[in-house]
Amino acid sequence: MRFLEYKPTNIGRRAAPRLRLSLPARLVAVDRVHSCVLLNLSRSGAQVAIHDAMAIGEGAMLQCGDIDHFVIVARQEPGLNGLQFDEEISDDLVLDIRRYHENYETHERRALVDKVRKWVNGEEDPRAV
Repeated sequence: MRFLEYKPTNIGRRAAPRLRLSLPARLVAVDRVHSCVLLNLSRSGAQVAIHDAMAIGEGAMLQCGDIDHFVIVARQEPGLNGLQFDEEISDDLVLDIRRYHENYETHERRALVDKVRKWVNGEEDPRAV
């Protein structure tokens, strides 16, 4: 006699609440580095907008802000990848990314102004700008 293993389904429900974002990120795979935009994040996974979407089951390192974690592609649609972390990330890291997102534009603007100031003052190689 065979017993079927019961697997609860969460159709239409997420495993964890999602934080909506719009941050530049990278997926570092074995064969290449994919530039993408981190659209949402939770402790269990993320969704990215990506020009050349990766195939389901592929693995990569997701890098954005303080995130540098291994993910597996769980869903794939044209221009989108749903990613699952191999180990859940902490609530603190999700909150850190939220703060990073809230201040991203200000930090980027300051970094650009600082780089231009250094270039104008001859402190930086013009080819680096």
